[in-house]
Amino acid sequence: MATIPITLRGAEKLKAELHQLKTVERPSVINAIAEARAQGDLSENAEYDAAKDRQGFVEGRIQEVEGKLSAAQIIDPASVDAGGRVVFGATVELEEESTGEAVKYQIVGEDEADLKLGLINISSPIARALIGKEEGDVAVVQAPGGEKRYEIVTVSYI
Repeated sequence: MATIPITLRGAEKLKAELHQLKTVERPSVINAIAEARAQGDLSENAEYDAAKDRQGFVEGRIQEVEGKLSAAQIIDPASVDAGGRVVFGATVELEEESTGEAVKYQIVGEDEADLKLGLINISSPIARALIGKEEGDVAVVQAPGGEKRYEIVTVSYI
């Protein structure tokens, strides 16, 4: 299985979700199944069916998160020294050439990407255009609305 890059923060978030699933969600589902069984006839018991469906979801998510953590290559952006180049985990301040609009992104793994928080997926078009560039370089991104050009203002590893 190929390794999946993830930041230290993203790995901690997955570990917290796994702990929540195992210590809270799983016991809750087991109790719901036990209560539904106590009501008698399982063939016409909607609560039992709903609890079993929820159990399937919880167990599936536990396996998915455990699989991601086992394949994860955890990278602490603060310990990266890429000599000013844009790499995984780097925080990049950009300025769009046509509008002068300033934006700030951190390049992260697929599971932790959230554009509202400025976290972009390593496989997104803008991240792919930025990887390997340095401060002062211009990244050309093929966006749905046409080509956009961004000047890299700063690169930091935080």
